[in-house]
Amino acid sequence: MRHTAGLTLRPAPFTSTHWLLFADQWDPKSPWHDRRVRLAANHAVNHEALSQAETLGFARITGSIIPSSFDFYWQPSRYAYDSTRARRLLAEAGYPGGFEAGDLWCDAGTTSASEVLVNDLQAVGIRTRLRPLERAGFLKAFQDKKLKNVIYSLSGIAGNAATRIEAFVASSGVYAYGGYPDIDELYRAQAREVDARKREALLHRIQQLMHDKALFLPIWQFVLLQGVGPRVGDAGLGLITDYPWSAPYEDLRLKP
Repeated sequence: MRHTAGLTLRPAPFTSTHWLLFADQWDPKSPWHDRRVRLAANHAVNHEALSQAETLGFARITGSIIPSSFDFYWQPSRYAYDSTRARRLLAEAGYPGGFEAGDLWCDAGTTSASEVLVNDLQAVGIRTRLRPLERAGFLKAFQDKKLKNVIYSLSGIAGNAATRIEAFVASSGVYAYGGYPDIDELYRAQAREVDARKREALLHRIQQLMHDKALFLPIWQFVLLQGVGPRVGDAGLGLITDYPWSAPYEDLRLKP
């Protein structure tokens, strides 16, 4: 699109956040049970290079599984790309030569990004095998808790911070492979809280704990790369926050 006369590239942010879930972190026998190993994985990934390769650098590197436009969002500090620190953390956890991390499961549509993640992890000694699945099969296996090791997770569903936490973080979540008592208690408390400011504080605390525990490896908030042709006056992209398609459709305008 950038090299075609008459076309304009229009990045369109999306509510779709992507992350890796360490599905075995609740198993004391798994390397992922050790927070240092989860931190090492986070420091192993070069998010900027991944974004440049897959989205021309337009994806938002937020450090969270929750879109930044959602109500009750809390902005975490990002895990810096630092392969040396990643190897040191692995050594401190008892894996100086790295370890065999099993399968990395993904929706087939995210295969190219997953390949980059596999390479970054392997560079510090976390060796995984990529296992793409067709989307319906992937989601069914994910919900049925049949996937192990590492799972490339994503969600583009609208809502707020609480709805993402409900599905992916609280131990009762449809896509949760485990949970933590302190997070579960805070989740139940925010659900009962009618004061918006107090509820926000509870949800912020949950997100802080998610970050402190390194529950996930946040990848990015995705972006769709759209092309706008010469006849279009207003494409309608971005008129609805983080909605990546032309909408409201009635507001799309052609040039006279």
